[in-house]
Amino acid sequence: MLTSVVVAATPTVPRSAVPTLVVLGDSLSAGYGIRVEQGWVAVLQARLQRQGYGVEVINASVSGETSAGGLARLPHIIEKHHPTWLIIELGANDGLRGLPTEELRTNLTALVKSAKAAGVTVLLVGIRIPSNYGERYLSAFEQSFSLVAKQQHVAITPNLLAGVALEDGNFQADHLHPTAAVQSQLANTVWQALEPLMKVKH
Repeated sequence: MLTSVVVAATPTVPRSAVPTLVVLGDSLSAGYGIRVEQGWVAVLQARLQRQGYGVEVINASVSGETSAGGLARLPHIIEKHHPTWLIIELGANDGLRGLPTEELRTNLTALVKSAKAAGVTVLLVGIRIPSNYGERYLSAFEQSFSLVAKQQHVAITPNLLAGVALEDGNFQADHLHPTAAVQSQLANTVWQALEPLMKVKH
């Protein structure tokens, strides 16, 4: 699922001059099970518009995406959209598949390095997975995001689902994907880390 929406862009400004925010994520960002306009990316987009940010928002999120898949797609995304900011929300599917956490860290590091090499400001978004994967794996998985963010000196939202994960009613029937009703909370969680980054370059 790839959507492109111009947010509060002035018609007289050339497209190339409009700063771009790209969200590279999985089903949590693609709006799985809900309408695209209900997802947290669309909610964030509306917030940017209300606050007067002239930003083009590209949702390059794909349901089922892994960190490796995102890494494979990133060069094309950078070449096509030339983002000013990149939100990386990947890793949940790595965890659900039980893939090695070392592989996750390697891929996340490569994603961040590639973006930074292109002059893109990065926000890394972490995620937590269900507790039935074992405490050792869960700990290593969750720490992967903070470790990469610290090593690569990028901002981080430690847990996209912070504030919603403890209530089963906040999730769809699969118990994995948040309902439309809590997407604004997800957007708020991301915004707390994103706003300082946007103020620097806006």
